Order: sequence, then structure tokens, then C-alpha cells
Amino acid sequence: MKEPTNESKIQRQKWQPIEYVGLVLLIVILSCIFFFDKQFSGMFDAMFTRGYKMFEFYLFGASKLGAAIVVSVMTGRVLERLGLTDALMRLFLPIMKFIKINAAVVVGVIYNILGDVNAAGRIAGPVVMKAGCTRDEQKIAIATMCNAPCSFSIIVLGIIALSAADINPFPVMIVGIFLPIVLIPALLRLFWRDTKAADITDLPRFTPQTGPMDTLFGAAREGAQLVFLFILPAGCVVFALIGILEYFGIWPIITDALGGFFSMIGIEPMTGVDTIVTAGTLAMKNLGTYLTDGTILATTATAKKLIVGSFILANSAWPIQVPLGQIPAVWNGVVDLKTGEIMRAALIGCFIRLIYAAIIAQIFGLFF
Repeated sequence: MKEPTNESKIQRQKWQPIEYVGLVLLIVILSCIFFFDKQFSGMFDAMFTRGYKMFEFYLFGASKLGAAIVVSVMTGRVLERLGLTDALMRLFLPIMKFIKINAAVVVGVIYNILGDVNAAGRIAGPVVMKAGCTRDEQKIAIATMCNAPCSFSIIVLGIIALSAADINPFPVMIVGIFLPIVLIPALLRLFWRDTKAADITDLPRFTPQTGPMDTLFGAAREGAQLVFLFILPAGCVVFALIGILEYFGIWPIITDALGGFFSMIGIEPMTGVDTIVTAGTLAMKNLGTYLTDGTILATTATAKKLIVGSFILANSAWPIQVPLGQIPAVWNGVVDLKTGEIMRAALIGCFIRLIYAAIIAQIFGLFF
């Protein structure tokens, strides 16, 4: 071991700014334990309780989201092995060449529609790198992916809700789900300009040569790792922070304000809050229930407009823990971007979806 020099010893003896922060933090913690022990312990209990919600959602709850992600990854890898990724490249290459962007940016959003946002990231991340996407194109891929549903079940439950409201699901799905596949990359290219069209000869083949059993069991193992090593830790962090806000009575104020905001811009407020805070799956399930039990009466143009807006918002990468936690955890280390850049791209995609949902709701409202 190298002997420290006199200069390094002097530097080590000096207090660093972060050490003063730590000292103040220690005093605050000890003061809270002494003077506000019940409130202090209650805050941590609220964090644990909220954080455990992630385990309920993904492991123990009736929604079976954890199993759904494993199946989604497995399905995505099987489809990849059967040539779907290469077929998608062939189909979207002419369109992406026209707007001068690498066609690989749409792989994530397509897989997201077919399965799950986490599985899509697991599959699309290596694809965009293998295709030679620039850093700007990687951001476009992430933001575009955020404009598709986190789970295929959201589409199914949403179609049921739209039908219950006597709204034809077909035009809503075309405008709300499939049009953004092309529209969002074209829009984002105005801001992230380092893009280049790729010819088929510039792209490798994406179909792996693994055997059938290796594909199935390897993908199932990959899906389980995704749930336990990425999604649960990232989601617990965000949910624990929400638990603190709930404990101090701040979170209900935030959700009430969100409900009023959604109603104002043309999104059904109760299910809009469900989408932003919990999950789009829950939002669409609740929307169908509200329509069935008469909580929401889809008898006016305004009500139908709100329902369309809610459907389009739910088919996105919201809730908040996805862009803040899960997407950065899944994409980090796979692409060239830093964690902050991944998070910003995901948040930009989610907020574009919010604006898009409001605009489309207003347009559809003119025809009801």
C-alpha cells in the first residue's frame, strides 16, 4: 500500500462540505427521534407500506403483472426469433428513410404495444445499438416508446370501456396508438437533429440463431431478472417517496389538483389520476366499472370526450414510476446515454403523450 504524502494527509484532515451536510443530517435525525419519535417512525412506516405496493402489483396482487412481464419478454424473444424485428425493419424503413431517421427507433414502441414497456426496453435497447443509432436517435426511441401502452392488457380493457360507452374503438386506436409510431419520431427530430436514414444494407439482421428451448427458457429467465433486479427496486424508490408525501398530507392535495387539471384538458379525472399515479391497467379497468355501474354516464359529447382522452393517456408509459425509475433502470448500461438523459427522454415522451391525449380528446369531441 502506497504511503500517503504530507499534502494528502493535510487534505484528508480537512472537513469537506458533504461532511458538514452529514453532521447536520445526524443532528436532525437525532432531534427527530428525541422530540418527534412517533412522527419519525410513522414516516418510515408510510414509506414501507407504500413501497410494498410494488410487490403487491407485480408479485402478489390479482393483476399478476410480474408474471405478465415474464411472459411478455418470452413472447417478445420468440417473436424476435421468428423474424418479427427484421420484418418491422423492412416495413418501417421506407417511412423512416423519408423523415431521415434510423428505422430501429420504432422497434421499442412496436414491442411495447405487443407486450410490456419493460420488456420492450429489454429487447429494443440492444437493437438500437446494433443498428448504429446515434445518441439523439436513442433518445427518440425511448420517448417514442413512451407513447405506447405499458401493457397489452390496457388496450383490451380500454376497448371494452370504449364499447361500453358506445364509442367505436377502431378510429380511436388508429389515431391514439398507431399514428404516433410515425408522428412522434418526426416531431422529435425537430429537436434531436443528429439523425440519419439507414438503408437495409447498413443494418444487421436482428433474428438470433438460438434454439427453440434456449429461446424460451432464456427469455423467461431474462424476464424474471427484469422484475426482481430492475422494476421492483426502481418502483419501490418512487413509491417510498410517495409514501412520505402521503404521510404529511401532501399527496392527496397533488392528486386532487391533478384531477381538476385532467377535467379541464379533456381527460376523465378519476382514471387520469389512476394512470399517472398507479397504472393504466387499473385506470382502464376502473373506467369500465364506472361505465357499468353508472358512476360515469357516457350520454353526452363531453363525457365521451373525457373517456377518449382517458383511453389515450392510459396507453402510455405513465405512471410516474415508469419514466422516473423503471425505464432508466432497464435502459441504463445498454445504450450510450447517461441515466439522467434516459430519464429526461422518457419524461419528454410521457408529457408529449399527455398533450397528445388532450388534443385528440378535443378533436374527437367535435364528432360526438
